[in-house]
Amino acid sequence: METSLYLPVKRFLEGLGYSVKGEVGHCDLVGLRDDDPTVLVIGELKMTFNLELVLQGVDRMSVGDEVWLAAQLSAKGKGRESDPRYRNLCRRLGLGLLGVGRTGEIAILVSPAAPAPRTNPRRRSRLVEEHRRRRGDPAAGGSTRKPIMTAYRQQALACAAAMKAGPQRPRDLKPSCPDAQKILHRNVYGWFERSERGLYALTETGRRAVTEWLAPARSLAPAPDREQPSPQP
Repeated sequence: METSLYLPVKRFLEGLGYSVKGEVGHCDLVGLRDDDPTVLVIGELKMTFNLELVLQGVDRMSVGDEVWLAAQLSAKGKGRESDPRYRNLCRRLGLGLLGVGRTGEIAILVSPAAPAPRTNPRRRSRLVEEHRRRRGDPAAGGSTRKPIMTAYRQQALACAAAMKAGPQRPRDLKPSCPDAQKILHRNVYGWFERSERGLYALTETGRRAVTEWLAPARSLAPAPDREQPSPQP
């Protein structure tokens, strides 16, 4: 599965000085530099080198400053990664190309060229904001079978975990979750219900969610009070 490529590629990008998190804004990996947050690197993963991987990279170039494509190296070294036409295509497009060995070793097949001017700053800003708002790195890049732990879901779970013992008022939750009022009011996931005026309780769905996500919920700490990004249900 593509998630098996995530940690080797993450370690590679971290070695370049990036703080890397998985599954941010539909990108398999997103990295930011602590000393220069204006530089955004994106990684995309596939089990084999194919056209779809290149097309994903082209799409990500409108958002990121540097885009790396990564796939597993073929067992006998005769896969598309050995085709000079494939490497030249990535080189002409300015895409980096990484091969991941069976034991996790990384081979740099093509280094990314100087980036083209960004054409979608709005989409880029959403990626940066989502990366900054997440606590830790709760989603492995390449995940497809489980809902993504977005920053919004992290905050909603923080509220739900605090309400497990009993109903709460938004103002009671505000010290640990500044956006509690908006989260309880919007109730995107159906986890909360109003038990009386100004007082909210967990629904049965909410209780199941706390149990399912209990481990991530223990480390949840909401971000500073900023504009809430659109959630990924």
